[in-house]
Amino acid sequence: MSDGFDPTEFIAGFIAETEEHLASANANLLAVEAAAAHDQPTPRQIRELFRSFHTVKGLAAMVAVEPVVDLAHAMESVLREADTVAGRLSPAAVELLLRAVRAIESRVQALGKGQPVAPAPTQLLDALNGLRQEAMPAASHEGSTSLAPELWNKLAAAERVQLTGGLAAGRRAFVLRFVPSVEQASAGVTITSIREKATAVAEVVKVVPQSVAATPDAPPGLAFALILLVETDAPALAQAVGLDIEALTPVVSAAPPAEPDDNLVDDEQQRRGVVRVDVARLDDALERLSALVVTQFRLSRTLASMRAAGADVRELSAVVAENGRQLRDLRASIMRARMVSVAELLERIPLLVRGLSRATGKDVRLVLATGDAELDKAVAERIFPAIVHLVRNAVDHAIESPAERRAAGKPDTGLLTVACHDRSDNQLELTVGDDGRGIDAAAVAQRAGAPVPDSDAALLDLLARPGLSTKTTVTTTSGRGVGMDVVRRIAVDELRGELSMRTTPGRGTTFALRIPLSITIVDAFSFLCGGQTFVVPVAMIEEVQELDPGRTVRGPDRRRVPRGEGDRRRVPRATEMLARRGEAVPVVRLHELLGLEASEVAARQKAIVVRREGAPLAFAVDRMLGQQEIVMRPIVDRLVAVQGISGTTDLGDGRPTLVLDLLAIGEQLLAASTGTPA
Repeated sequence: MSDGFDPTEFIAGFIAETEEHLASANANLLAVEAAAAHDQPTPRQIRELFRSFHTVKGLAAMVAVEPVVDLAHAMESVLREADTVAGRLSPAAVELLLRAVRAIESRVQALGKGQPVAPAPTQLLDALNGLRQEAMPAASHEGSTSLAPELWNKLAAAERVQLTGGLAAGRRAFVLRFVPSVEQASAGVTITSIREKATAVAEVVKVVPQSVAATPDAPPGLAFALILLVETDAPALAQAVGLDIEALTPVVSAAPPAEPDDNLVDDEQQRRGVVRVDVARLDDALERLSALVVTQFRLSRTLASMRAAGADVRELSAVVAENGRQLRDLRASIMRARMVSVAELLERIPLLVRGLSRATGKDVRLVLATGDAELDKAVAERIFPAIVHLVRNAVDHAIESPAERRAAGKPDTGLLTVACHDRSDNQLELTVGDDGRGIDAAAVAQRAGAPVPDSDAALLDLLARPGLSTKTTVTTTSGRGVGMDVVRRIAVDELRGELSMRTTPGRGTTFALRIPLSITIVDAFSFLCGGQTFVVPVAMIEEVQELDPGRTVRGPDRRRVPRGEGDRRRVPRATEMLARRGEAVPVVRLHELLGLEASEVAARQKAIVVRREGAPLAFAVDRMLGQQEIVMRPIVDRLVAVQGISGTTDLGDGRPTLVLDLLAIGEQLLAASTGTPA
């Protein structure tokens, strides 16, 4: 056992934490750039940037990644100087810092892949070290306050602007004084809890520690002064933090005291209860949970056999039922641990749009509306490339140049919206929309050598053809024929979701991706068809209803379907329609489609209704068996993969059960009826 320090043990932690800080830095730099366009200071973002790079520098030094140390140190110097001019950065400085962030990202990625880390670019370091912030006048609202000199002197220039700017905007400012004591600590009242409560209702400008002089009644000690900006009054603030109103002192405009103490690092940053866990460990936990789910199926089947044999299984049934509830709770807990917020997934989109906007010479305003939606990490990693393709297409193809937009009576700046909506407990819809020129169906048809499509769905089918591009020249962003086919493959084939489109010439286009929250353990219906058991995910089904012969119309059909892989004879399939709430729904006898023999079933079969691109389609099956959680194993071997079969599962009998993709089967039927390839 060696007593030496081995920094490689901390590489994984360094990469994870550095990536978080770099993502935050990109967002803050874009906010600074947007504010600079309106000549607005950004003191808070400058301080957050400084803290991010200060932390990155320390982490990099710990694991001996000197190129990152050099870059982060140079960026610190730029940000420290920006703080002295009230939190302002020139556009050139922002551009340089973004380049430095990309340089750090590339070196962190190389470290993660076990590749050599390149030295810091000399030209970039020279540019950062030589960058000097132009002397800029302080904001017009920067004035004076009644804050005590010993507190004012502790504020950096950016914090002064934050305080005076808040007062000028009509907000109230208070100094909250907190003196810790043994009694308060035993009751859970500490500076950390006070700050957490204050942060929930106020903007914390700074927390300043102060020494308390000894008195005849008390020994010397430590107190804290929290400088706060709020929208409420003193009584409401005192109630929110749980202290007497006497602990608050209002701050108003007054004479300015002396020079600030140049200290950007706040030692009292709010702590978060976060533990980083390697994704492989979560995958292992999910795999073990999957085994427990299969065992639960076996228990249920054994219990049913014992009941059929006449055994008294009432007490055992209660135990199995309780075990099932506990498994569902455990599954929910593990899935929550695997979830990542959609906002976190899309945090790189603003930087992508900025780069595309500059490359194409177009003005684009991005609106992200994600709410608090979450996705399984595996789904998030798969769907992100599809979103990137849609965003690239929107900026490069759809949104017009400023001159074109003016000629069309539109604002110079194009609008790109990326939004997220919960569709159900197990499904999410992501939309990417623009207010651009829309899609010219005739031009797309000409490029594809096909008839002009008569609907958005048919137009999407054309756009998703492999190798098709509406660009006549290849650029750095498009023109290579790689795009919508990738989006469809990811959203539909890999994730078993849906992809739809709505476009209006001259007004814009919106793509919608409806995807499952998880693709490993899903809720599913099992059913009998042709004497075999099949499974279909619940998220795919719109409705299950009785197939009443009195509500169906059946007629001849000259189309034919194969009986099976080993039987090349073909049998006719009849046209059948089901009346459902005022609409006629086509009915497909699933056993005929799969080449299975018809089984003797009850007088009334069941109809599983799905909806493909707005059109309903019903599949007739023999009998529904129930709903349960299943562990889906995808079929990855291309030699045995079949369109319409998502994968397999084990329902506890030790035999694989096929998981059907009824939407894909519907696409095959549509392709067969129109004579187009599926």
